[in-house]
Amino acid sequence: MNPTIGWIRSLAESWGVPAVLVPLVPFLLLLIVLYAVIGLAAYGAKRKWPRADKTIAFWLFISPWLIGFALFTVGPMLSSVYVSLTSWDLITPPKFVGLANYSEAFQDPRVAQALKVTLLYAVISVPLQTVLAFLVALLLNADLPGMRFFRTVWYLPSLVSGVAQMVLFLWVFNPQYGLANDVLGKVGIEGPGWFNDASWALPTVILMSLWTVGGAMVIYLAGLKDVPVNLQEAAALDGAGAVRIFWHVTLPQLSPIILFNALTGIIGALQIFTQGFIANGGPKDSLLFFVYYLYDNAFQNFRMGYASALAWILFVVILALTAVTARGSAFAVYYETELSGHRRRSSRRLRRK
Repeated sequence: MNPTIGWIRSLAESWGVPAVLVPLVPFLLLLIVLYAVIGLAAYGAKRKWPRADKTIAFWLFISPWLIGFALFTVGPMLSSVYVSLTSWDLITPPKFVGLANYSEAFQDPRVAQALKVTLLYAVISVPLQTVLAFLVALLLNADLPGMRFFRTVWYLPSLVSGVAQMVLFLWVFNPQYGLANDVLGKVGIEGPGWFNDASWALPTVILMSLWTVGGAMVIYLAGLKDVPVNLQEAAALDGAGAVRIFWHVTLPQLSPIILFNALTGIIGALQIFTQGFIANGGPKDSLLFFVYYLYDNAFQNFRMGYASALAWILFVVILALTAVTARGSAFAVYYETELSGHRRRSSRRLRRK
């Protein structure tokens, strides 16, 4: 424990602070000091710029979020950068090793396998989820009796996720008595080994991912309800059929929502963990997802430095894929307040000339 924190805690105990609240005293004291600094800065800014009341009030109101972000997000991230440059087993003091962890990671065959499995999962599952959620939203957008019931039915599976979902599908895809092989057997098809087969384990997890498309479906459904009816009516008056209205009116209006679901899907897919953890990496490391391998190094092998290096490698991969996707979206995503695609690029060339 830090000597300063230990001194503050002992002082709090001497003042009769209940033992349950003693660990909170250093944190509360830090908050008081931070707000004192912010208050003095605001007072100084007020004296120097008397008309900056709204600006000062803005920073004061968002200061709780800024402090939480600095303490619980930026702080741990900076700490993990240092840890990634050390060899640390959580028991002995960290030993600085420089870039040795990163060098080992680039030579580790299991890191390559984990990246391969994770990227394959993301590349296949995200488009499937996006398309299925979009098609279901189109079907459920119809104004028919009982449609609210079907929307609820499609969304409910999204509430069963994580370990509960994996346990459910371990039974569904059990090769001996599972529901999937039982149904296939009734039509004369011999079912595969699913999770017990290295060739089928990853496709099985991809099939599982379609179970939770209800969340994205609700977002698409909200977007479909927000498409201006006057644009569709104008296109119909000009002689456009249902397909052309969908392609030239509905789809461009929904393109920002498609991009949002695709980005969040990519980020979520690259952080998949539970399925690999429950399956213990799968046969022949077929479910060795990157986050599971990171967890295995951190909390099974107690190699926190190496795990932190893996975490930063994953961060760079997610950042790169997100940036490429967002950059590529400029050619296909339509925003009402901006020019898009070819027109946007043409306008930039004209401004340069």
